[in-house]
Amino acid sequence: MARAITTRRKLGMTVLAWVVGLLIFFPILWTILTSFKSELDAISIPPKFLFFDWTTENYVAIQEQRNYFAFLMNSIYLALGSTFVGLCFAIPAAWAMAFSPTKRTKGVLLWMLSTKMMPAVGALVPVTILFRSFGLLDTRFGLIMILFLINLPIIVWMLYTYFKEIPVDILEAARMDGANLRKELTQVLAPMAIPGIASTILLNVILAWNEAFWTLLLTTTDAAPLSAFIASFSSPQGNFYAKLSAASTLAIAPILIIGWFSQKQLVRGLTFGAVK
Repeated sequence: MARAITTRRKLGMTVLAWVVGLLIFFPILWTILTSFKSELDAISIPPKFLFFDWTTENYVAIQEQRNYFAFLMNSIYLALGSTFVGLCFAIPAAWAMAFSPTKRTKGVLLWMLSTKMMPAVGALVPVTILFRSFGLLDTRFGLIMILFLINLPIIVWMLYTYFKEIPVDILEAARMDGANLRKELTQVLAPMAIPGIASTILLNVILAWNEAFWTLLLTTTDAAPLSAFIASFSSPQGNFYAKLSAASTLAIAPILIIGWFSQKQLVRGLTFGAVK
């Protein structure tokens, strides 16, 4: 009897998980399907799900109107650049907080996390003035700096959590063997925290890739990433839903592919240290 109840419970949880997963994935699926419709089919009522005249004209049209690969390269530069700079600051900070904590460490961590609760629009005016004063508007360097700063609290928190699971005795043994700070970080700490660092990199790349608020406000052409590429197909003349869907599909395709092939590593890293 107990086994039957457990089986039904597992079956129910599996069905619920599939339902939730399909509900989350449906908007992405609908966007992909709409990208292969004509503009007339895209706005038809009732909506056409599978039975419509499939076409790739939207992809051809948006490539003729915009240089997709220029936006793609900007997104790659911004995601990887902000992640690299973030790790350069976050790894030493997380190491210091995890292995040399003070009575203010928890307060600093909470303060860093609290900065994510402030609406981005609250910092829009001072950030815009600073960018204009230093000539950083519509530059890759400026966007890398802003993306690095807004995601730094999350990177530090994740790395701090992973580092706390590493026994201090291992680092002390390395110090007794003559390891300096650089060797301690690169040859002892980093190899042991590879799952956590890898998942942190993946998460930061995803966050930087999906950032739209700052990338739309601080760029125009030269450093515009894929978020600006999508927004360019919404105009005062109307929303061209099929072309907009095609642009969105091209924008999310790289990150979907990366997430699909690295999902095991991401899950492993996010659960690193969860079970002792």
